[in-house]
Amino acid sequence: MNRLRMGRWMTALLIALLAAGIAACGLAPVKPVSEMDTPEHHFFLGQKALDEGRIQDAGASFDRALQLDPKFSKAYAGKGIVAAYLKDPNGALKHVDTAWGHASTNDQKAYADIAYIRVYTLNQSPSNWLDLAREKFDFAIQYDPRSSGAYYFMGMAYRAALEFEKARGMFAKVAELKGAYTAEAAAQWELMDKIQRAMPGTATGKKIALLEKISRADAAALFMEELKIDTLYERRTVKSFDTSFREPGKRARKGSVTPRDIVNHPLKPDIAGLLKYGVRGLEVYPDGTFDPAGLVNRAAYAMMIEDILIKVTGDEKLATKFIGSTSTFGDLRSDLPYFNAVMVVTSRGIMKGNLATGQFSPDGAVSGVDALLIIKEFKEQLKF
Repeated sequence: MNRLRMGRWMTALLIALLAAGIAACGLAPVKPVSEMDTPEHHFFLGQKALDEGRIQDAGASFDRALQLDPKFSKAYAGKGIVAAYLKDPNGALKHVDTAWGHASTNDQKAYADIAYIRVYTLNQSPSNWLDLAREKFDFAIQYDPRSSGAYYFMGMAYRAALEFEKARGMFAKVAELKGAYTAEAAAQWELMDKIQRAMPGTATGKKIALLEKISRADAAALFMEELKIDTLYERRTVKSFDTSFREPGKRARKGSVTPRDIVNHPLKPDIAGLLKYGVRGLEVYPDGTFDPAGLVNRAAYAMMIEDILIKVTGDEKLATKFIGSTSTFGDLRSDLPYFNAVMVVTSRGIMKGNLATGQFSPDGAVSGVDALLIIKEFKEQLKF
C-alpha cells in the first residue's frame, strides 16, 4: 500500500510540475466579468449539468472554471468525466490525472478518485476496470469517509458490472449517510432489489434487467434465454405432424427466411430461434422485417404471454375466455384486440394493474426487470 501511495504521489508531483511549466509559459487566469463569474460557480453549474445529462453544457462550464483558475482541480476532474461520456477514454484519464496532480485538500483528492471511478465505469476499460474502480473507491473513502458520492458511484460501477448485490449494498450506505445522491441511490436500491427478486439467470437477462424499456429483440432474448421457450415447448406442448403431400421444393417456408434487419443484430440467434415458434406479437412483418428496436408495450407483452400459455397448456378456450366480459380496468375497453390477453394474464396474477389507479396502462413501456418478474411468475405457475 505504501509503495502504491508513493507511486500516486510521484505521479501527482510530475503532473504538478508539468502544469506549473505550462502556466509559466503563459496560461494566466482570465479576469472575471461579474461577481458570479467565479471558478466555483462554473464548477457548480458543470456538476449540475452532468447530473442532468447535459454533457456539452457541463464541458463548457468546466472550461470556463479553468479559464478563471487554471489549477482548479475539480474542474479537471469534471472534464475527465465529460470526456468519458464523449467516448474519449484516454483523454478522460489524462484530465483526471491532472485533477489529482492539482488536488491539495482531502476533499479535492476524494473528488478526483470519484472521477476515476466514474471514468472507469463509463469506459469499462481496461479489462480490470472494476478492480481499478474499487482501488480508487478505497482511496476516496480514506480521504472522506462520509463521501456519499464515492459510495453512490461505486454502486453504479457494480451495477454496470452486473454485480447487483454489491451495488445494492453501496446504495444502502448512501441512504445511511443522508448526504448527496440520497434520492438517486434510493431509486437504484429499489431497482437492484427488484432485479434480485427477478433472479435473471443469464448475462443477457442481467443486462436487459437494467433497461427502462425493452425492445422486440429484448423480448425475444428473454423468452429464449430466461423462459427457455424451446425446452418449455418440447416438454409441455402436444406435438403435431403435417402428413399432407407436398411437391419437392414446396415445403413450408414459414420462419425459413431471416429478416433482413436482424442479420447483424447482436441478438440474432435469439430472434431467429424464437421465430420458429410463432409467438403472437413477435412475428416477422409482411415487409420481411422484424423491427428489433421496436418497443414492446404492456398490451403487446400480455398477448405474447397469453399465446405461450395457450400453446403450453393446450387450452384453446383461453383465447376467447373473456370475450363479452366487463373490463376490470378503467383504461381497458372490452372491444380492444388485446382485451382478452390482458384479462387472461391479470386474472392469473402473471401481470398486474395499478392498484392505486385501477388502470392497466396498455400503452405503457415494459421495463427489463418487470419483464423478468413476469417471466418468473409465469414459470412458477407452470412449475417449470
